[in-house]
Amino acid sequence: MSQDEQPQIYLISPPEFDLMVFPDRLAAVLDQHEVACVRLALATHDEDRLCRAADALREVTHARDVALVIDRHILLAERLGLDGVHLEDGARSVRKARKALGADAIVGAFCGNSSHEGMSAGEAGCDYISFGPVTETALADGGIAEDELFEWWSQMIELPVVAEGGLDAETVTRLAPLTDFFGIGEEIWSQDDAIAAFTALTAALR
Repeated sequence: MSQDEQPQIYLISPPEFDLMVFPDRLAAVLDQHEVACVRLALATHDEDRLCRAADALREVTHARDVALVIDRHILLAERLGLDGVHLEDGARSVRKARKALGADAIVGAFCGNSSHEGMSAGEAGCDYISFGPVTETALADGGIAEDELFEWWSQMIELPVVAEGGLDAETVTRLAPLTDFFGIGEEIWSQDDAIAAFTALTAALR
């Protein structure tokens, strides 16, 4: 990313949401803030629920020319006409996803805090790498994607990188010169006013 470019926002849905409420919340945020991509990140493995959620969010995102990808489910991405898939297993499924979805689909890979996994995913043909969390958390193995990882990646690797997980305004300010995207999710959806939370979190980007 060139120094005069600000990172774009990659919006991540909550792991659970009310289909009667969330699409309108998402629409309100997209109408107020510029977002490059939305990721449907429901934790459920209920196929019917995933399909209904994808249909509802696709109406919102595509009406606003925003790409919509889904976590993990390569076959659903294809069947539902989504823009791509976000893989959570590093480089392992990238070739499979690319073969299934074609050259034009978005294929992204979450690689934790491993530059090696990120490079492997890039070589396998993904469109972006996601590293995180960027602040301490008790979730998963407690590992953190340090600033140095983003700094090294931005200097050495051309493939776009997403910083996600545990973002706060201070971290956004610090990582802004080093990342192409910020993956924002529960940081805003857990607040009553998601638009205001988005505004506060991304103040350094304006």
